[in-house]
Amino acid sequence: MLMISAEAVDRALTFGGLVETLRTAFRDGAVQPVRHHHTIERPDGAASTLLLMPAWTDFNAAGTSANGHVGVKVVTVSPDNNAIAKPAVMGLYLLLDGKTGELQALIDGQRLTQWRTACASALAASYLAREDASRLLIIGAGALSPFLARAHSAVRPIRRIRIWNRTFANAEKVAASLKVEGMDAEAVDDLDSALGDTDIVSSATIATTPLVKGALLKPGTHVDLVGGFAPGMRESDDDAIRRARVYVDTRAGATKEAGDIVQPLASGVLKPENIVADLHELARGEKKGRGSADEITLFKSVGAALEDLAAGIEVYRRSRA
Repeated sequence: MLMISAEAVDRALTFGGLVETLRTAFRDGAVQPVRHHHTIERPDGAASTLLLMPAWTDFNAAGTSANGHVGVKVVTVSPDNNAIAKPAVMGLYLLLDGKTGELQALIDGQRLTQWRTACASALAASYLAREDASRLLIIGAGALSPFLARAHSAVRPIRRIRIWNRTFANAEKVAASLKVEGMDAEAVDDLDSALGDTDIVSSATIATTPLVKGALLKPGTHVDLVGGFAPGMRESDDDAIRRARVYVDTRAGATKEAGDIVQPLASGVLKPENIVADLHELARGEKKGRGSADEITLFKSVGAALEDLAAGIEVYRRSRA
């Protein structure tokens, strides 16, 4: 059994490479039950969430017949961690032999999640963002934000990155870290103004009050909603849903868990048939992505166990090499 650290995950993956690994995974498919979602009440603070995400496949990462793999990710989301300078999301990934059940690897789940989440957004952007999209706005300055900047930059010619966060100093820290990597990154304090002056909006927060206002989006914008993973969370308002062609990572997950989809469905603002496609349909060429330069596209991600499995297999394969 391999013990694979966050640093080892970083060495094993590239953003462009993982985007293509996920494209293949969504095209080929895997067995992925809707994740288990449990609320852990706290007497002295915000409730935590326990997520269990299983998936299995009969094919290895190279696409040839093999024993396959089984994977399970165990994740906790503890919002109060931000107050003590710890990440809100913690996790561990277990990769098993698909035939014997033998444990093959124990992988840092937090880092694997950051990579696969950002690259799933970039995969969606490869179908939905304008090919000339060069301005990226990131909402939220958590641990995922620099990964989103790198992943979107791997599929589109991003030349300018702006970061907004409720705590401006945290946005400045992320911008400074991206500048070290050679990116043109800057923290901004006027979210409404930034929304009207960008090509891609990537939001990764646990907001319950919408931050992305559809009325402010200019034609041709692609909206990438990553953060809200529960029905009570919402990053975009009804205007954004009304103005956009709506896409999701998986229909089963997004229509059950994502407030940005669940709430508009419940109110009638969004009808089930108006969800244009999921990543399976896009990757298989069954549905079209962006149809014109002026349309607004919106992608809602809640995370799919298939993504973790594909990324985990890739990390395991490269770590053994």
